[in-house]
Amino acid sequence: QVQLVESGGGLVQAGGSLRLSCSASGTIPSINIMGWYRQAPGKERELVATMTTGGGTNYANSVKGRFTISRDNAKNTVYLQMNSLKPEDASVYYCNLVWSSVGMNFWGKGTLVTVSS
Repeated sequence: QVQLVESGGGLVQAGGSLRLSCSASGTIPSINIMGWYRQAPGKERELVATMTTGGGTNYANSVKGRFTISRDNAKNTVYLQMNSLKPEDASVYYCNLVWSSVGMNFWGKGTLVTVSS
């Protein structure tokens, strides 16, 4: 129904920047929430940032001021600009889409972000 494909992960030095992209395809609800979650080994998956179709945003406290989420509704694409990266940011980052009217979640396969110190 909805397919999500992430790109942009890689290796970066602490203090550096990286930009992730996620494109959705299939049957896309006109009103939805797209965003990013991350999961490191041995840890629970956690919210990083989300953005509604209308432009409302939500960020984890740990990334506020460093990460910026944006989206292009016409392209069904969401981005995550990550600046001032820290070793604790290293994780597999997953793209997420929520069909707001029914609370249905869709997930990408993830993209690996590695931060070296």
